[in-house]
Amino acid sequence: MKFIVAIIQPFKLDAVREALAEVGVQGLTASEVRGFGRQKGHKEVYRGSEYTINYVPKIKLEIAVDSDMAERVVETIRDIAKTDKIGDGKIFVFDLESAMRVRTGETGAEAL
Repeated sequence: MKFIVAIIQPFKLDAVREALAEVGVQGLTASEVRGFGRQKGHKEVYRGSEYTINYVPKIKLEIAVDSDMAERVVETIRDIAKTDKIGDGKIFVFDLESAMRVRTGETGAEAL
């Protein structure tokens, strides 16, 4: 099993979720997060004053999938979330040692 963490632009969330559902992803967790990378924040103007925003809002997706599905999930996220501009995000893939469905006690891939 693999655990995929993707940081994407907020406006891409619905498109990514729909595309992942089409490739067979059963569920995901989405969180609003803030951070910076090469983008180093940005400047905004509010009531005539310029402010530096050091942390840019992003969406963090967490997805647990069977190992044979991981590459397709990563490609789908990349293809849909990509805008070819700085700040598109990152995708991380980790080995997932175990999983358990709380309601039924199922473990492993059956729990996903």
